[in-house]
Amino acid sequence: MVEIPNDKLFLMQQVYATLFSLSNKLQIKGDEYLAGLTSRQLMAMIAIVHLPEDGTTLNNIARKLGTSKQNVKQLITSIENKGYVVTLPSDRDRRSYNVRITETGKQAMLECGERGYQFFDDVFRDFTNEELETLWGLLKKAYRFDGEEQDGFEEAPDFKG
Repeated sequence: MVEIPNDKLFLMQQVYATLFSLSNKLQIKGDEYLAGLTSRQLMAMIAIVHLPEDGTTLNNIARKLGTSKQNVKQLITSIENKGYVVTLPSDRDRRSYNVRITETGKQAMLECGERGYQFFDDVFRDFTNEELETLWGLLKKAYRFDGEEQDGFEEAPDFKG
């Protein structure tokens, strides 16, 4: 068994509990700001626009979001039922599908984006740019606990809206 000093164990537990609670709170409150999409659905669509058009498979979307293919399949099915995306057979691999955002989906994203800016402003209002940079760096460091880098959203999206 790993020996962890009690003071460090306490802090690790508190950080984990806070991250867990914060993640849930951000999702619930984010959903209240958005119309037509949940926070998770919007993030799936944002992941799609951050992938090359021929690489928008469920596996790649899941990797981008740091979740499972099964979770992404549920998200994509729900937003496909709303008419915001379509799934098409991949030109590269007959066993997989690419997800494309429809014009209606692009419009929904734009509308959610406007509300999302208000949400971001409310969440991060009391943070300086320096604090946001530090927090982002620390979160990316925590993400790497298993040696896997986050496939983030830093690059410009391929959004032809």
